[in-house]
Amino acid sequence: MKYLALVYYDESIMNAMTKAEWDALNRECMACVERLTVNGHFIAGQALQPVETATTVRVRNNRASSTDGPFAETKEQLAGFYMLEARDLNQAIQLAEHIPPARYGSVEVRPVRELDPEVHGYPDAASG
Repeated sequence: MKYLALVYYDESIMNAMTKAEWDALNRECMACVERLTVNGHFIAGQALQPVETATTVRVRNNRASSTDGPFAETKEQLAGFYMLEARDLNQAIQLAEHIPPARYGSVEVRPVRELDPEVHGYPDAASG
């Protein structure tokens, strides 16, 4: 089953790191991806540019609008994601515990809902 691990941290903590600390964290992340890949758990992942580069798009009454920045002010910002393959939620959580930025913020783990093109209508909460 696929799980999305969303990595959040306070960008001000990252900005306060020395270049050596930042480089070491990035090497840890690359090693984490390598381990996940070798063990068949890594599907995809990317780091994101800082939150000031974000744009939020909304469509209301068939009119689109965009604003600079993320949807909501938060203490932690979305920094990137790992798409994982795991047998169940427990294994996905265990894998997420080894994502290095979790030490500085959090990793939200969510199962991926596969869309069935044959099914129409609104999915109920039980079927996901």
